[in-house]
Amino acid sequence: MENKVLIIEDEESIRGFLKINFKKHNFIVIEAATGEEGLLKARQENPDVVLLDVMLPGISGFQVCETLRKEMPDVGIIMLTARGQDIDKIKGLEYGADDYVVKPFNTTELILRAKSLLRRLGGKSAGDSKEDTLKSGVFKLELYSQRVFKEDKEILLTPKEFFLLKIFLENKNKAFTRDELLDKIWGYDYVGDTKIVDVNIRRLRSKIEDKDSHGMYIETVWGIGYRWRKE
Repeated sequence: MENKVLIIEDEESIRGFLKINFKKHNFIVIEAATGEEGLLKARQENPDVVLLDVMLPGISGFQVCETLRKEMPDVGIIMLTARGQDIDKIKGLEYGADDYVVKPFNTTELILRAKSLLRRLGGKSAGDSKEDTLKSGVFKLELYSQRVFKEDKEILLTPKEFFLLKIFLENKNKAFTRDELLDKIWGYDYVGDTKIVDVNIRRLRSKIEDKDSHGMYIETVWGIGYRWRKE
């Protein structure tokens, strides 16, 4: 089955170049020149992955990213930025992006990143069943539906946050380094910044931790990384 990619980029030459190359790799390509148009196309076409320029006329790429993540938690989002500054990368990840690429970029690398992201978002494994659940204290994680509940109240997570939580619940009290989490969630072929792990941990904590709990569930292991506190 062909995957859909939505390219939200105001520069027609870049859009056209990406369209040609992604079509060569059997993607269905949808285009948008503004953030507003991108949101409209996303709602109409339900893409699998979005290539999103940061600097757009009208609403910014960050605002589009935040809206997409709220409305479509399962979509993969790769930010395209010309700046290359850490603050812009981190800001994009905070708004819900899964990855980022700095312009000028290598198109082959961008396509490989999109494919890698789609593999990571590919859903349940062959061995999952509808009854499969992971539990820890007040948390229940349903593998088949990829839903998470805390005290029977559903928590909406992005795919990356879901897989992070899954790894923690499968390995309670095990300390993971950032590199280990990077390999498990983003893959061995990921070449971006390891800060992406810390940003996603922070986002996950904000959704599952009690207010002012200071790491009641996800503990920071100084000098190593993170672990799930065994109840």
